[in-house]
Amino acid sequence: MAGDSSLSGRNGIRGRLWTIIFEAETKSGKAFDVLLLLAIGLSVVAVMLDSIESFAMRWGRALKAAEWGFTLLFMTEYFVRIWVVRRPARYIFSFFGIIDFLSWIPTFLGMFFLGSQSLLVIRILRLLRMFRVLKMVGHMRGASIIMRGLLASRAKITVFFFAMVVLATIMGTVAYLLESGQPQSKFTNIPVSIYWAIVTVTTLGYGDLAPLTVEGKFLSALCVLIGYSIMAVPTGIVIGETVNAAMNRQDETTDACPSCGVHGHLLDARYCRRCGERLNLPERGPGPPHSYKEGAGETEP
Repeated sequence: MAGDSSLSGRNGIRGRLWTIIFEAETKSGKAFDVLLLLAIGLSVVAVMLDSIESFAMRWGRALKAAEWGFTLLFMTEYFVRIWVVRRPARYIFSFFGIIDFLSWIPTFLGMFFLGSQSLLVIRILRLLRMFRVLKMVGHMRGASIIMRGLLASRAKITVFFFAMVVLATIMGTVAYLLESGQPQSKFTNIPVSIYWAIVTVTTLGYGDLAPLTVEGKFLSALCVLIGYSIMAVPTGIVIGETVNAAMNRQDETTDACPSCGVHGHLLDARYCRRCGERLNLPERGPGPPHSYKEGAGETEP
């Protein structure tokens, strides 16, 4: 493994770039994260402004220049990440590796392929990169707990979802039987009636469909009452599982795997949770888990 030490040590250009990009607790890493967040935010604002016709007509050249600037910046960062990790393929095909790729490639597609202008909307996916930066600097522990709560409750939520589908199907079919015989009825078939039932049970009520008969109106009121009664069920399920996840939470380190760049390992982890690469995380004392300074942990991950 000696030949790989430059990728994660503090000596050499690759090691220094690794520290800046992947080590969120160092001064240089924090500065890089702040600048990256700023660039992502400004690039998304530029995409939004470009969709406003009057603004695009007046500031089109400036927006175009800004877009190419952000594209070259993100492209350079993408290839630097590939260069500094030990196993580039694992980063390239990881979730955030794909997001990083999609953050700059649409601009080139729009230049070389006619009719691909709509692909430029993919640039909005740059917002997803903010989650990685926030996770690296330790601000995503709350979101991690919520995600664990959602995953733990997925079976119960699935059962609830199918129960709602069955309920909407029954209510929609009954509404069709009650309303289809009316001259001006918009309940022309069962699928349309099921759409009405879903909108009504979820209390959205767009108003594009409305029952005309007394029985249909009674059914509509019943759907609303049922909707209000059961909408709290999934909320309670998720909250309960989230509380359990918070009580059983284990602290995580912001250190990145030197092979694939993934974060979110437990403090006592010695191998990457995704690719199995040995981590050799720097030793922590009894203090806060993320309090070590730049220069600590000179050993190879």
